[in-house]
Amino acid sequence: MFPSISLAQEIGLAVLLVAALVWVAGLGHMLRDGRFRQPEPGAADALPRIPAQRTSAAHPMESVQLTEAEEQAFAGLIRTIPHH
Repeated sequence: MFPSISLAQEIGLAVLLVAALVWVAGLGHMLRDGRFRQPEPGAADALPRIPAQRTSAAHPMESVQLTEAEEQAFAGLIRTIPHH
């Protein structure tokens, strides 16, 4: 076929061309089937992305009773934080 390349190179080129055609045909088939289609706008609204914040009364392990000294120490710590 090409006088400047060997038979092995011609076979390799033919195999590469066939592989590229198969890949393009598969990509076209996937696009035609709609695998890359965007979901409908209302479908994602049904599920929340971030769960709602639970209250401290939701579970006893989510709240801690502080002593008066701990509350005062925490309040002092909060006062030391610079406010912007």
